[in-house]
Amino acid sequence: MATGTNAVLNLREARHCRWDLISLGEVMLRLDPGDVRLSTTREFRAWEGGGEYNVARGLRRCFGMKTSIVTALVDNPVGRLLEDLMLQGGVDLSLVRWVPYDDVGRSSQRPQLCRKRFRRARRAWMFRPWSYRHLPIRAGPGGLGSDLQNARNSLVSYWRHLLRTFRDHAARAREAMESARRNGTIISYDLNYRPSLWKSVGGKARAIEVNSELASLVDVLLGNEEDFTAALGFTIPDVDENLSQFDSANFRGMTQVCEKYTNLKVIATTLRVARTATRNDWGAICYHGGAFYSARPMPDLEIYDRVGGGDSFASGLIYGVLSGRGPQWAVDCGCAHGALAMTTPGDTTMVTLAEVERVMKGGTARVQR
Repeated sequence: MATGTNAVLNLREARHCRWDLISLGEVMLRLDPGDVRLSTTREFRAWEGGGEYNVARGLRRCFGMKTSIVTALVDNPVGRLLEDLMLQGGVDLSLVRWVPYDDVGRSSQRPQLCRKRFRRARRAWMFRPWSYRHLPIRAGPGGLGSDLQNARNSLVSYWRHLLRTFRDHAARAREAMESARRNGTIISYDLNYRPSLWKSVGGKARAIEVNSELASLVDVLLGNEEDFTAALGFTIPDVDENLSQFDSANFRGMTQVCEKYTNLKVIATTLRVARTATRNDWGAICYHGGAFYSARPMPDLEIYDRVGGGDSFASGLIYGVLSGRGPQWAVDCGCAHGALAMTTPGDTTMVTLAEVERVMKGGTARVQR
């Protein structure tokens, strides 16, 4: 492990850990209508996805690390289809909790549906075949906390990754974080603000309240240009509400976040300007150990499917940190992995470490065929 990286995050030795990363949160089934409108399609392509899961899958498939996901799925054909897709991703499913289905869909355990925007102004349906009330993250008997504390001499994972889907379950998120801290596990938290998810539970004001409370328990904080303002209430100078400027220097004001939350050791954000639906300027910046590190900018990046780009950035950054390559290598790795992920369909990565390293050395983000 690189001395500087280890000193900042106090990473434990991999040989004592069962997993490199555990993610906690929902996994969804994305029904993609392809290049036609949702209202006129006659077929869908199915993908699995979800911010927390995407990070775990990226670390497993692209970077070869050991990862697991804590979630709950309804035990019906939709849930089992999701399981089949997740098995192909290689993420350890031993911490998944299966919830009985009532065969009708009247109970609170039924699969939920939401609409999700993605490339070319289309809409896709996302099945949510799970129920958060069944997430096993309690610290007491029978919960995830006690399970993990009894595994591998209390040294379970390097890293736990959580995301904004705990918006109305802040107490559970806090419990999971406190359990991780007792185990000496690094905690990363992706702000990933979505107005539609917070609208019914208090809007932006409630998002800031919840995220401000949880940020005090985080080691590595992730987000994009909007998240630090919408989810934490910080103002990034010289950035308009349309995010039409691309200048990493503006985000050096993130030091104000570290000044408020002295527990934070790393802050990273992606930088994007959408020139068109299929042409974006793309980049990233990382604050680590009192210094800023900017990834090589990628102007005019050709986008095929932008969903999951930020999650792939997170997995690349985390891999760089866990492998001891240093903060500059880590932010370059995250930026390259995110760029490549957006050149392929679906929420999750389809690329290899060799392709990521090629882009890091100055190659284009087009997958070589």
